[in-house]
Amino acid sequence: MCSTFSIAANPCIGVSNDKIMCQKTTVAATRAGVTIAPRQRSSHIFPGLSRQGIPQSTALHVSEIVERQSQDNSLAMEDACRSKPQFHPMFLEEAYERCRNICAEYAKTFYLGTLLMTEERQKAIWAIYVWCRRTDELVDGPNATYMGSVVLDRWEERLQDIFYGRPYDMLDAALTDTVFKFPLDIKPFRDMIEGMRMDTRKFRYEDFQELYLYCYYVAGTVGLMSVPVMGIAPDSSSSAQSIYNGALNLGVGNQLTNILRDVGEDASRGRVYLPQDELAQFGLCDKDVFARKVTDNWREFMKEQIKRARTFFNMAEEGASQLDKDSRWPVWSSLLIYREILDAIEENDYDNLTKRAYVGRMKKFLMLPQAYNRAQSKGSLICPY
Repeated sequence: MCSTFSIAANPCIGVSNDKIMCQKTTVAATRAGVTIAPRQRSSHIFPGLSRQGIPQSTALHVSEIVERQSQDNSLAMEDACRSKPQFHPMFLEEAYERCRNICAEYAKTFYLGTLLMTEERQKAIWAIYVWCRRTDELVDGPNATYMGSVVLDRWEERLQDIFYGRPYDMLDAALTDTVFKFPLDIKPFRDMIEGMRMDTRKFRYEDFQELYLYCYYVAGTVGLMSVPVMGIAPDSSSSAQSIYNGALNLGVGNQLTNILRDVGEDASRGRVYLPQDELAQFGLCDKDVFARKVTDNWREFMKEQIKRARTFFNMAEEGASQLDKDSRWPVWSSLLIYREILDAIEENDYDNLTKRAYVGRMKKFLMLPQAYNRAQSKGSLICPY
C-alpha cells in the first residue's frame, strides 16, 4: 500500500520487457549532475519523535540527499567526462508523451497542476511519476502475488542502469533523460524500492516510529525526488533543507491519509497499518479492526490519527510556498485535496472500516482555483515553524 503522487485509484501500467534501441548508450559511471549514493541497506535508524509523534530528525541521510541534489550544474567542469545516451529526438518525444498520457489518465488533478510548469519540468515530473507508479505496482498491482524479492532486486538493478544511461525500455528512457538534465540522486529511488520490500514482509507496525519509516520509504521519497525538478524560488528566504523537509512532510502526510482512508480495505487483506501501541492506548487491537465496528474508542483513536496527519500537512506548507512559482500548483493541489480526505473521514463519523472516504471529481476541480491562489503567494495557510 503505497503512495506516489496519486490522487486517483491505483492503475495497472505494467513493466515492459521490450528493450529499447538508441543510438548511443555508453556512459561513464561517474558524471556531473547525476549522483550515485552508496547502498545503505539494512541500516535503518528510527527517527526521534516528539511527544506529538512528529519526527525531530529523520536520521535517514536526508541531509546528504539535499547536499547532492543542491549541486545543480556546479559540476559542469566534469561535462567532458560525461557520456550521455544519444536518443533519437522522435523516440524521446514519444517516450515523454507516453509518460504524459499515463499521468493524465491516472492522476488527473495532479496532471492539470503540472501544466503551468515549464515544458522541461513537466516532462521530468511525468517521467518520475511513471517510475514511481510502476514501482508501486510491483507489490500492489494485479500481478503482485507473483512478485517476490528477486523481482525487486532486479528492479533495483534496472534503476541503476537508468542512472548509468542504460534504459531498458521507452519509459525508462524518459527517466534516463531526466536524470541527466536534473541533479537527481539515486538514493530516494532506492529507498522507495526498499519500501516495497517492507510491503512484502511487514504487515504490522509496533509504534509510529516504525510507521513513519515506512511512510518515508514509500511516499516521503517522492518529495525528495521532485524538489530538484520543481526548483526552489530564486527569492526564497528558506534553506534548502527546510524546503526538502516540507516536501518530505507532504509525502508522509499523504501516506498517513492513504492509510486512514484504506483501513477497511487493508484489513480485508490481513494488513493493519496502524501503530499497535496507540491502538492499545484506546483499548483496541487488530481484532477490533477486523470486526469493522465503529465504537467510541475507535472514534477517539481516529481523531488522534487525523490530527497527526494534519500536522504533517501544516509542516509541509512552508516548503510548498518556497518552490519555484511555476511548480507550486500541483503541490498545493495535492496538499489541499488530501486534507479534504481527512475531512471526509470525519464526515463519515470516523467509519473508515466499512466506508472509503473520497473527494469527488467535481470537488477536486472546484478546489483547483484555491490551490492556484495558494501557489501564487509565498505565504502559508498555517505557519508550522
